[in-house]
Amino acid sequence: MLGPVTFIWKPQGTPADTSESRQLWIWLHPTLKQDILEEIKAACQCMEPTKSAVCIPDSLLTPSQEKGQTEKIGRKRKWEDDGENAEPIKKIIGDGTRDPLQPYSWLSPTTGIMISDLTMEMNRFRLIGPLSHAILTEALKAASVHIEGEDTEKTPHRWWIETCKNPDSVSLHHRQEGIFGLLGGITSPAEIPAGTVLGLTVGDPRINLPQKRSRVLPNPEKCQDNEKVRQLLLEGVPVECSHSFLWNPDICKSVTENKISDQDLNRKRSELLVPGSQLLLGPHESKVPILLIQQPGKATGDDQRGWGSGWDVLLPKGWGMAFWIPFVYRGARVGGLKETVMHSQYKGSPNVPGDFPDCPAGVRFAQEQAKNLLEKYTRRPPAKRPNYVKLGTLAPFCCPWEQLTRDWESRVQAREESPAIPSPGGEESGPRRDVVPCAPTAQRTLQLSDDAGTSLNDADMMDTDCPAPAGTKWVAGRGAPRSLLCVVRSRKLLRQLSAWCGDSRAAQRAPGRGQQDLTREACLSISDRFPRALVWVRLSLLSKGSPEPHTMICVPAEEDLLQLSRDRLYRGPQESKHSDPFKSKIRKQKEQKKREKRQSPGPAAAEGLAEGDPPGHQALTLGLWSGPLPVVTSHCSRVLLGFVTQGDFSMAVGCGAALGFVSLTGLLDMLSSQPGAERGLVLLRPPASLQYRFARIAIEV
Repeated sequence: MLGPVTFIWKPQGTPADTSESRQLWIWLHPTLKQDILEEIKAACQCMEPTKSAVCIPDSLLTPSQEKGQTEKIGRKRKWEDDGENAEPIKKIIGDGTRDPLQPYSWLSPTTGIMISDLTMEMNRFRLIGPLSHAILTEALKAASVHIEGEDTEKTPHRWWIETCKNPDSVSLHHRQEGIFGLLGGITSPAEIPAGTVLGLTVGDPRINLPQKRSRVLPNPEKCQDNEKVRQLLLEGVPVECSHSFLWNPDICKSVTENKISDQDLNRKRSELLVPGSQLLLGPHESKVPILLIQQPGKATGDDQRGWGSGWDVLLPKGWGMAFWIPFVYRGARVGGLKETVMHSQYKGSPNVPGDFPDCPAGVRFAQEQAKNLLEKYTRRPPAKRPNYVKLGTLAPFCCPWEQLTRDWESRVQAREESPAIPSPGGEESGPRRDVVPCAPTAQRTLQLSDDAGTSLNDADMMDTDCPAPAGTKWVAGRGAPRSLLCVVRSRKLLRQLSAWCGDSRAAQRAPGRGQQDLTREACLSISDRFPRALVWVRLSLLSKGSPEPHTMICVPAEEDLLQLSRDRLYRGPQESKHSDPFKSKIRKQKEQKKREKRQSPGPAAAEGLAEGDPPGHQALTLGLWSGPLPVVTSHCSRVLLGFVTQGDFSMAVGCGAALGFVSLTGLLDMLSSQPGAERGLVLLRPPASLQYRFARIAIEV
């Protein structure tokens, strides 16, 4: 897997679209760009760069600019107004995801497909919350249709004048304007069908900018046509109304180059006879094509459905700040990367790329994050930082997913190779084979069926299987490939696991959807299919506590569940302190260095010490485990099940909430051994704490 993407097709059959070619926009995270772009180029056979597809930055100054710089040397810093003849110098800033000298467009001579890198070619804003409709309808106004009698000799917006000459285009623009006006009568964006796309051409939003910053509130009485609003909620936006001139690169380039500068706009405002009155530019006003895409928000689970819904606003480049300020002046609040992580946590969705451990970008992100956390840890003195070795935390800065799944696979295999162990239902299970194939075999296939006989076939599992050619290891003497790490994304399997975890709603729907009871045979069949798989889970604490990233998810012991059943206020067990085997080694190294320094002082001694270090010697850090990690599952008193990737106190549910991954094999082993009333209970322990806290696990589909 390379990572998640979203895409949108250009609509066909619009009045302004006469070409037969189709366009597809693919949106992805910047960390995934290089990997996915190379795969798309290889799949479409687009390896030849097109002409004039290389950006050559103009790093040298023109003679007039050099003259202006030499004249300013030794003079006072005074602002000189050159009047209307002043031309602003445009700065071209790189996007950081490609080399400016590399091509950005490729063409395939065999298939005729052309791939273009549209990074930094447009802006995309996301408005989240129930006030999105009020802010959009108040800040944006549909562009006025051009009338033939107006003076258009000096206007640079010729494309809009030509568009208004077509009656079909004018009729489509009025339909889009009418649908956009209906948004003011809808309370929440979640009421609109998911993925709705609306194209529109709006005027310059800086003209209607209020003098003071205010907060716009929804006004349902503004829209009196309830029948059209009801039709919009049921049927969505018609296909022809999703057309936008944003798909045309020539029009976008013209809109960007002919934008009125803020200086000229403010000068025209100052020339008004009545200060503060409406500025009318007529045909000289900029017309900006935009594209509105509805975001459905929380789409999994049954609680808080539609939370975080909103609209994405796509704009041509160069118009970002012109739309940013009007949105803020209407009550929009700006969020950064930290707010994005919290938003994904409330939605229960994985954050890109940190919550995708099975893609290369997720691995690189985890390595960089671990490096930064290690540098932050070593900057503090040893007496002012936690000793993770004594706390029993093997990996405080990263999540060893590979070793976790491998240890659980070995743990279950060792149990199955031993004499038959009675299952919770009283049945006995035979020994499992040593090597678990990733691909299905004729002897044993995954069967999650009831009496009706429904099963999970290969089509349902295609997004979770590990491809044999790219991610397998061959074991000597056997012909079965050994699977690597993967994340379960089959909705059918996730629904079955959700019902087994104790979800009452999923359990009520289970009999009608062909799902079976939790038996040892069913667990073994899933474990054989996915021996090293992870499952995305949601955790809610039963009592106080605030989880944090890298918190350990552990399996509670029988005495823990017994104590909790007796006392519902029982906060959880406590881990005993571990011994630090590296503390004495670090002390001996320090004493040896001091002794050698006293015996031979001077710079020559320091060079001798540096040359005398053995090759590959790794310096020990007090408080961190050095060398290869031991078995992570049984290092502490409670068996490790997984790790938390996002966690904090949730203001939406009023308790600590977390998101993370657990081993599929470990989850099935835990569920099969827990009684029905306590099924789905786990323990959480932060890296710098010895206290375990009870939490309930849930899988939202």
